[in-house]
Amino acid sequence: MFIAIGFFAQLVDGALGMAFGLLTTTSLLTLGVPIATASAMTHVTEVFTTAASGLSHTYQRNIDWKLVARLAPAGMVGGAIGAFVLSNIDGKVIEPYVSAYLVLVGFYILFKAFRPMAIREVRDWLVPFIGLAGGGLDAAGGGGWGPIVTTSLIGRGHDPKRVIGSTSLTEFAVTLVISATFILTLGFAELGSAIGVIIGGVLAAPIGAFVVKKLPVKPLMIAVACLIIATSLYRVF
Repeated sequence: MFIAIGFFAQLVDGALGMAFGLLTTTSLLTLGVPIATASAMTHVTEVFTTAASGLSHTYQRNIDWKLVARLAPAGMVGGAIGAFVLSNIDGKVIEPYVSAYLVLVGFYILFKAFRPMAIREVRDWLVPFIGLAGGGLDAAGGGGWGPIVTTSLIGRGHDPKRVIGSTSLTEFAVTLVISATFILTLGFAELGSAIGVIIGGVLAAPIGAFVVKKLPVKPLMIAVACLIIATSLYRVF
């Protein structure tokens, strides 16, 4: 089951450039995995998938290194804080709030599917704050870096190709910090099942480029958004 979750989530992420963390965490929570463990498993898996993605974008010269330098430190700080807080509170208390957050992200993806954000003037002073919020919410919700950071930067007028490449590379650093924080606070024993998700994600990674060419993105975004909203609303209520 964990292999299937990792495979499907990575397949979708390859087509959208986002949603691996959201789909993986949502699926694990639906199976009854505690929120802190689900988020930790997701981020340990993403260490491997984001490393491959970041290297690919670096090779293709899709990286804006100035953007990475502003985005990465704030994202890593936000991620560490979010992971530490999540690991030290009762999961049953925070799970409804995390589910509500995932519902909002699901609606945001749905909004983007029907009405993409217009390009506006670039305001670089917001980049660290976007990274801080993206890292914190990504750790607490088990996903959200792509939907929050990528769409926010593109919406503010940054070059979309550079944004996707830079945020993909930065996500590796943020995920590494989040995973290390979870391991230090939860230990390795809680994360043994992440091996299955890693296997599924790695198996699906080479198919991503093929999926991008063959599947229409808009219907897939709508399907992902509806899945996240439906399962998260169920947990909220």
